[in-house]
Parts: sequence; structure tokens; C-alpha cells
Amino acid sequence: MGVISGIIFHFIGGFASGSFYIPYKKVKGWHWESYWIVGGFFSWLIVPPLAAWLTIPHFGEIISKTDPSVIAYTFLFGLLWGIGGLTYGLGVRWLGVSLGSSIILGLCMVFGSLIPALYYNFHPVAGKDTMSMMTGANWGRTVLLGLVICVIGIIISGKAGMMKEKQVNTPGKDPHGVSVEGNDYNFGLGMVVAIVSGVLSACFNFGLEAGQPLAHVANEAWKAANPGQGEFLYRNNVIYVVLLWGGLTTNFIWCMVLNARNKTFGDYTNSKTPLVANYIFAALAGTTWFLQFFFYGMGESRLGNGPSSWILHMSFIILVANLWGLVLKEWKGVGRKTVITNVAGIALIILSVLVVGYGNSLK
Repeated sequence: MGVISGIIFHFIGGFASGSFYIPYKKVKGWHWESYWIVGGFFSWLIVPPLAAWLTIPHFGEIISKTDPSVIAYTFLFGLLWGIGGLTYGLGVRWLGVSLGSSIILGLCMVFGSLIPALYYNFHPVAGKDTMSMMTGANWGRTVLLGLVICVIGIIISGKAGMMKEKQVNTPGKDPHGVSVEGNDYNFGLGMVVAIVSGVLSACFNFGLEAGQPLAHVANEAWKAANPGQGEFLYRNNVIYVVLLWGGLTTNFIWCMVLNARNKTFGDYTNSKTPLVANYIFAALAGTTWFLQFFFYGMGESRLGNGPSSWILHMSFIILVANLWGLVLKEWKGVGRKTVITNVAGIALIILSVLVVGYGNSLK
């Protein structure tokens, strides 16, 4: 039951991540940088401490008493993760939406799931999965098989997206909602940026690993107060407070640069736009974005913060995003072969979830 509930929590988190951008589509008259940072304040500054306050008594005291090096490394990985998210847009601009997204998400999944396991292989920590443990046990090999299947599914989905872009003959949009024109294509530069983005985007998982001493204190305090009830579902909420400070720093600086460059500071007070609705939709999008990691932490408490949790998290994000594309008829007007290719990619991603879940049940 722990494995099943963990998978369900990861699915809810993936659904939140794959759906959070929809409220942004309701924002009218604002530029991307304006609604992104308003939503970001909720994602990275307002909701995380609120969630920690509701679930972890004295979370501020835990942070203040933690070794400063733990706080620094957690913040640093959040900062790097923020850069990865911003370079995502450049990657898809120069490679195309489908190819760029597939490469970046695939690299993020591989690096985010395997680098911690490799690190713990050389610096063992009690309770942490190492690469040797995974390759030497049936459960670990099964989880790795699920990772391979998911990456293949991403590649096939990317192929379907490239086929779609050629058939509908319209520019795609990058993750920031900006049109991607065909003459922006630059394979060499795009690959370099995509690799950088994929590696840095995986830093969120590295930040979770770096912040585990914070979660450990919260977990032990809860277990002492609730003996015999297993692991604390919300222990990661205290990590998010620090980790997302880093993400806020990166995104705030970049959005302020764009506001200045594009002369869009007036968006925040422009009475010709539906200001109240814009703030509400941006806040809803930002809150929904944070919920992905709120539920990720709950899933991780059931499955462990090893490769399987990150693989499931990424798999569900990709799966939900693809399903939204079908629901919103983004694939309308494409050929039958393209639809079949896309469905095949989605099916492989679903299969990878089942394989990873089975691997965890073996564990």
C-alpha cells in the first residue's frame, strides 16, 4: 500500500505540474515576465512557508539551527535549478518545441535520478540508494529499466511533435508562451543550451538531497510525537522553503531585467487590464505549480528520495502535459501516423510508470 499511495501522490504532483500553466492563459494584457514573477512569488515565497507552517511546527527554528553549509548548498542548487528553467526557453527556441523539450526533459530525468545514486556510491549515507545497490538487485534493475523505457517514450513523443510542427506549419511556443519562429533553429547552439538546461534543471533533486538534514529533523520530531506511524508525509516542506529561495532569486532578477528592457513595469498597475483577475489567475498558477512538490514530498516519504521518485515525478509531468495537449486539441489537423506516434510515446511513458512502481514493490 505504501508503494501504491506513493505513486498516487506522485501522479497528483505530476498533474499539478503539467496543468499549472493553464491559469496563465487567462491573464490578459500582461507580458510574460510580469505574470511569471507574480505567480512566482506565490510559487517560491508565499505558499512554501505557508505549507511548512501548516504541517511542521517550528519549521523556522529547524532552519535557523541547521548547519549553514546545508542551507547554502540547498539554496545554491535552487539557484542553479532556476537557471535551468530559464535556459529551457532558449533550448526550445533553437531546437524547436518538441525536440528541445524532449532532450531537456530526458536529460533532467536521467541526471536527476542517477547522479545522486552515483554520488552515494562513493560517499555512502545510511538509507540512501547507491548505483551499486540498484544494479546488484532485481528491484534496482527494474527501476533502471523503467527509466530507459521512459526516455524512449520521450524520444518518440519528441518525434511526434516534430512531425506535427511540419504538418500544421505554424510556429510553436516555448515554455514562456513566446512564439518560436523557424529561422531561430540552430542545432549546435541549441544542443549546448539544452544539455546545460537539462543538467541544471535536475539540480532541484540535488537540492532535495542537500537539504535532507532539514527533513531529517522534522521527520524525527514527528516520529517521536507519533510513534509507530511510519515516516512523516510532509517532512520535505521545510526543504522547499530554502530551496525555492534560490529559484526565486534567479527568476526575480531575470524578470526585473525583462521588465526594464521591455518597459513593462506598468503591467502591474495597468487599469486597462483586468488587474484583479490577472493577479488571481497568476496566484492560482503559482500555487498549483508549488503543489507538484508538495505532493512529490508525500510520494517521496513513501518511496524514498531515490531515483524512482524522480523518475515517477518526471514521467507524470510529461504524461499529463501530453494528455492536456490531446484534450486541448493541440494535435488537431495532423496525420494519422503522427497521432499514432504520439500515442505510442504516451503509452511507453505509462508503461515506464508501471515498471518503476513494480520495481519499488520488489524493494
